[in-house]
Amino acid sequence: MDIDSTKLTVFFEAPFWIGVFERIERRKLSVCKVVFGAEPKDYEVWEYLLKNYSQLRFSPSVETVVKKESVNPKRLQRQIRKETAATGIGTKSQQALQMQREENKLVRKALSRKQREAEKQRQFELKQQKRKEKHRGR
Repeated sequence: MDIDSTKLTVFFEAPFWIGVFERIERRKLSVCKVVFGAEPKDYEVWEYLLKNYSQLRFSPSVETVVKKESVNPKRLQRQIRKETAATGIGTKSQQALQMQREENKLVRKALSRKQREAEKQRQFELKQQKRKEKHRGR
């Protein structure tokens, strides 16, 4: 059974408050990390979610096991308390964030390499043009 869900975990990671969106679609987990800065109020988180959810950049998907949620309210309350007490985020989420960082790193490297080669080519053409002008006696 495919369960699609989204979960937001807000925690303090000195010196900022961090929000981690975990999205599960078709048994694949993708994650997005958001830096809030100062401690966000509930209504601020809700406003941010409404305004910016479509622009969030989620990590590449990671295969995960989806468990059916229990409906017992006391158990759910204990689970929420336990999750809020825990520091950090789950290993699957960390893996997904790491994959996103690696992907961004590769994109940045390719872009900088392209710019460096373009600058090198421009310098070479400038040098060739100067040589031609000298050769013509100018």
